[in-house]
Amino acid sequence: KHWKRPFHIVTPSNWLANSVRESSLMSHWPVSVIPYSIDTQIWRPLGRNFARSILGLPEGVPLLLFGAVGGAKDPRKGFDLLEKALSYLREEMPDLEIVIFGQSKPEHTHDFGFDVHYMGRLHDESSLSLLYSAVDTFVLPSRQDNLPNTGLEAQSCGTPVVAFNTGGLPDIVVHKKTGYLAEAFDPMDLAAGIHWVLKDKQRFFELELAARKRACEEWSQTRIANCYQEIYKLALDQNLPN
Repeated sequence: KHWKRPFHIVTPSNWLANSVRESSLMSHWPVSVIPYSIDTQIWRPLGRNFARSILGLPEGVPLLLFGAVGGAKDPRKGFDLLEKALSYLREEMPDLEIVIFGQSKPEHTHDFGFDVHYMGRLHDESSLSLLYSAVDTFVLPSRQDNLPNTGLEAQSCGTPVVAFNTGGLPDIVVHKKTGYLAEAFDPMDLAAGIHWVLKDKQRFFELELAARKRACEEWSQTRIANCYQEIYKLALDQNLPN
């Protein structure tokens, strides 16, 4: 009733931009997609063997990373879907090991069917960069997520991401270019994506390079600042008197 003048809406993902377009209040308002920015000089590949030696992680085995801050309790994070996906991988990838950050080793550990390394809560960017660099793949099994910074950070460190094709996750992962987008909420396809990323060494190397390259192109602070500068310039031009 009183909200007569439209704002220019900026969303970090296409998923949220589409929500604006479907809104009864905002459907005719201008909307732009500008993702979050990250410092690609901090979030950068540090060398897998070097990172593993610093963090005490084993060399010569594939490591799959999962962030567990609220992940096991919040159904939106898809922990149960990851569990099912891992059950499909036990025969095909018996040497796979799981790395979990965001929580310490619980008193009663969960049986994933694989060796698990609990990294606890990492509070500084240097430790997290080492962790992303140490692992082979980062899995984001979320049912609903906007544009999680963990996905941006992992890609910027050259780590392929496996996620469901839902929410803002397609804005992070280019399917079979920088990772794998599984059919939404299908644990078997999530497992297939993890297997696909890790199975071919040459393909994995290409995924690493493409992930890093796209992160620098899409999410660098300079690019995002320029995007906002254009938005403000447009808004100012539209408000100038004729």
